[in-house]
Amino acid sequence: MLTPLGRLDKYASSENIFNRQMVARSLLDLLKEVSDDERDCIAVLERVNRLADDTEPTVRAELMEQVPHIAMFCQENRPSIPFAFSKYLLPIVVRYLADQNNQVRKTSQAALLVLLEQELIERYDVETKVCPVLIELTAPDSNDDVKTEAVAIMCKMASLVGKDITERLILPRFCEMCCDCRMFHVRKVCAANFGDICSVVGQDATEEMLLPRFFQLCSDNVWGVRKACAECFMAVSCATSQDLRRTKLSMLFINLISDPSRWVRQAAFQSLGPFISTFANPSSSSQYFKEEDGRPTEDGKPAGDCNSSEKVRDSGDIRVDASGDVLQEDISDSGTEEPFEDSNSVSLTVELEAETEDETTGRPQKETDIQPSEFLESITSLEPCSEAVFENEPKPNHPSTEAHRRSGFSSHTDSVSEHELYNSFHYWRTPIPEIDIDLELLQAQTPEVTPSPKSSQGKQDIIPSPASNITMATRKELEEMLENLEPHIDDPDIKAQVDVLSAALRASNMDTQEDGTAAGLNRKRIYHSELTQETRLQCALIQDDFVPLISDPDENVESALRYIRSESDLSTNSSSPEDGKKSKIQDVVPQTLLDQYLSMTDPSRAQTVDTEIAKHCAYSLPGVALTLGRQNWHCLKDTYETLASDMQWKVRRTLAFSIHELAVILGDSLTAADLVPIFNGFLKDLDEVRIGVLKHLYDFLKLLHLDRRREYLYQLQEFLVTDNSRNWRFRAELAEQLILLLDLYSARDVYDYLRPISLSLCADKVSSVRWISYKLVSEMVKKLNMASMPTFAVDLMNELVERFCCSPKWSGRQTFVFICQAVLEDDCLPMDQFAVHLMPHLLHLASDRIPNVRVLLAKTLKQTLLEKEYFLNSANSHQEAVEQTIMALQMDYDNDVKYFASIHPASTKIADDAMSTASSTY
Repeated sequence: MLTPLGRLDKYASSENIFNRQMVARSLLDLLKEVSDDERDCIAVLERVNRLADDTEPTVRAELMEQVPHIAMFCQENRPSIPFAFSKYLLPIVVRYLADQNNQVRKTSQAALLVLLEQELIERYDVETKVCPVLIELTAPDSNDDVKTEAVAIMCKMASLVGKDITERLILPRFCEMCCDCRMFHVRKVCAANFGDICSVVGQDATEEMLLPRFFQLCSDNVWGVRKACAECFMAVSCATSQDLRRTKLSMLFINLISDPSRWVRQAAFQSLGPFISTFANPSSSSQYFKEEDGRPTEDGKPAGDCNSSEKVRDSGDIRVDASGDVLQEDISDSGTEEPFEDSNSVSLTVELEAETEDETTGRPQKETDIQPSEFLESITSLEPCSEAVFENEPKPNHPSTEAHRRSGFSSHTDSVSEHELYNSFHYWRTPIPEIDIDLELLQAQTPEVTPSPKSSQGKQDIIPSPASNITMATRKELEEMLENLEPHIDDPDIKAQVDVLSAALRASNMDTQEDGTAAGLNRKRIYHSELTQETRLQCALIQDDFVPLISDPDENVESALRYIRSESDLSTNSSSPEDGKKSKIQDVVPQTLLDQYLSMTDPSRAQTVDTEIAKHCAYSLPGVALTLGRQNWHCLKDTYETLASDMQWKVRRTLAFSIHELAVILGDSLTAADLVPIFNGFLKDLDEVRIGVLKHLYDFLKLLHLDRRREYLYQLQEFLVTDNSRNWRFRAELAEQLILLLDLYSARDVYDYLRPISLSLCADKVSSVRWISYKLVSEMVKKLNMASMPTFAVDLMNELVERFCCSPKWSGRQTFVFICQAVLEDDCLPMDQFAVHLMPHLLHLASDRIPNVRVLLAKTLKQTLLEKEYFLNSANSHQEAVEQTIMALQMDYDNDVKYFASIHPASTKIADDAMSTASSTY
């Protein structure tokens, strides 16, 4: 007998927690009961305030879950209860943001975001009630958990409250939180939401206030912060100018790719493709970013960005030319190689790092000072060795391994200064033991050789020993070293050492059996002469005649590295080094970024970065291709072919789903030359890969020329065969694509090649496949009837009658009725032709012994056929036959047949008919 308010007072003051929870849960219903009386509504809202002070956290959390619903009710009834939400409910939401209970805080945060999304909070209230509280919660003396959650809420609010409020109220505190030195959790939240803030405040505020903080976060000492920066890099890039993107951000991203933490490198490589896509030219790619004119200072850096390159990483130094291409990079935590000197210079002093602890492995490094050598024999350059060296070099910091190798002979740059160089091969390999050289014996063998003036200036007393001078003891030592390393051959670095030692051992055995005197004379004469660049290339080609084994500690390692690179290029690339280098060069994005992207297919990346890095590369490849444009497809062609032959089917599946988009980007000629072979390979792949091709079969084939397109008519039949016969969705997708393919082929091709497949799908075991196939056949009838030779349509209809209408199985006869219904509904055939070719056979099914067939016939006649004006005309000769058939069905002994033949049910569509229990098959 209590009034609604009385019940509220009774249970709200109950000592039972569940009663108070029930009150909170039923507040919306209570407000609806008293909505006619404004005073009662206000009374309920006042009691809500008292309920908000409940000591039980579950009651407060339950109340907060109802606040968005109550706010919506107040908004709808605003005339009667104005400002009710702002006065009574919003203070509760804001107060609960600092609640001691975690569940209450989480609920209030979710409620606040919902209220902002629904625009239930006035702009004035946001500025005066919400933002001040959040700023207070992020104060330095605030609770750690509360501060972290408040920062997250501020970041999520930014896109909901707009640019003005974000810039005035949220942005200053956000910048402070990015520099929070005490709690890395706060910095991590800021980094994770950095892109959202940048997209809200725009380019000017991003470059002036946010980018300096972003640079600091990218060099944070906590890897989780740097990982969050890598994940949001694309969004930050979209909010900056093209010049800043090319110079500052590309340098910053290279540091993330070469980060000591594997998790950071993994996130960076996943974001590499999207980041490259932000360099796209909007006029050619139809991609537009909200860009404004940047405000560079006198030194070319954005306002507020002082010494940003030093902020990124103290140990990193990247130089960028005017076009934005990275010329040189030196990062001491893992080390990279310097660009090669001019080919005419044969000496370069290389200093390896002093004995320090490597950042990632913690293993000591040694310092070695290697002096130039005048002998080509010092170069350890067997083919397996050269490959092993570069497979095991640290690649994240290397701008482009391939580009550097190819530039070994063709680049004519100025000499570079000496830098610390860390090379994993030369560092980790077990040093080959030094062997005393019998100088007198060597001089006796080559008395007629006169050293050149250049060689006389060097260390003349250091002469490499021919292979014939290697003692049996040395070979024994090599064999022992190989035996010790074999148990650890799974390690890539160890494998490289084994390859080198094996090659050296084989070389020593070969040279022992040969007459080494003439060969040694030849080599000395070649090297001691003043060699041109072309002569050195010829030296690289005589590796079969030259088998080095042991080097003196003072020999030139850099010349050895150059020789190894040159030999690798000559053995793997038949084209000239200049052509190989040119094939990877472009000017759309910084070359270093593209080189790192191309390296994602390197097998070593899967071991050192991410096992699915190739999949990420494949996923972003269309975006990278769109950015570079079809004129730079040569940069990506090899990478695409490598991904298309990847062992992981997920990688190939990713490419299969996007190959049609890539074809649009590349155009007809490149598609026919480079994509069609890969497309053909996908057609024969696993079903998981083939489905990607099948889903976009029409999109790809329509881009090909007619003669090339017709070649695939012979292969469409293969889609009917799947690895798993239960994979009916594959056949359903085939039927969908065949409907689209009707527009690409002539009537004869449709009749000869698509017709058999369509009729097979109409008899599929799965009803979903058959329903789509009915639509396919009806569209096929329409196309063939509109062709210049309508005999194809007549032949098809005759085949439908013979194959389905006269089928001994009732499901086949039912299929014929479905096809006729689809033809009638879509007006695929003129009614006079339908009446001649299909209707007599359709009416004949009125005497079918299976009720399901007669039920479907009755529905088709009453709901579809009789709605056509052609059959309503009393002068029509076919009207009498239709009426007689309907009368016969109305007198049928089956009640369902009588029902559908007598009245007009609500269902009028073929899909509804197929789904009904009276007409579907299982």
